[in-house]
Order: sequence, then C-alpha cells, then structure tokens
Amino acid sequence: MEQSIFSATGRRKESTARVRIKPGKGNFTINDRLAAQYLMRETLMQKAQEPMAATDTLGQIDIICRTAGGGLTGQAGAISLAIARALMRLNPELHTKLRKGGFLTRDPRAVERKKYGRPKARKRFQYSKR
Repeated sequence: MEQSIFSATGRRKESTARVRIKPGKGNFTINDRLAAQYLMRETLMQKAQEPMAATDTLGQIDIICRTAGGGLTGQAGAISLAIARALMRLNPELHTKLRKGGFLTRDPRAVERKKYGRPKARKRFQYSKR
C-alpha cells in the first residue's frame, strides 16, 4: 500500500509547525481550528497558502497542522515552509517550482539580542552634551 499521508516540519523565528498533508477536498486546520479562524488576518492566510497557490494544489489536499511558539506571523511562515516541504514529498516534480518561488528556504532572520548599556539591541539612550 502506498503512503497517502506526508508530513514535514517548518520553522520561522521562534515558531515551529508540523504539517500532515493528504489528497482531499482542501480542508485546512491549524491546532484543531479552521485556518481562517486561527490566523485571523488575510495576509497571514495568503502567506500560509503560498506554496499551494504556486503549485496549483489549492483545494486538492487536506492539511492538518500543529504549531507552537512565537506569534502568528512567525507561525504563518513556519506553516508555509512545512507545507512546501510536505508538497515536495507528495510530488517530487514540484521541487523546481517550490525552489524558484523561494518556499524551500528557511528564513534565517531572528530577533537580535539585547546589548548591555543599551535599552534594546541597537537603540541608544539619549545623548546629552551638557
């Protein structure tokens, strides 16, 4: 029997997303809630669905996602990466489309650490000459 469920992990900032995809009707759930209810903003929904839109698989696969850590923006980015990786496992021929779209590259940007003697990472206290 051929495996019909494909899983992958994605990360962004402090967020982690574990995704399981299978051929279906296009159901998209995140943490046992509908994706639109969980992500709340249209831009975040688009970010999460970008790999499917680029490969014309929107509405053809069911997605079950578990995500934790960080905020909604980081979670949307993590979900996007995880979906792209799972799509590649589902159909290896999609690799070139996903690579060209930049969906298989993990975003390395993270919060810069706070430095001593400063209020934040780069911000400085107001300078007073006198």
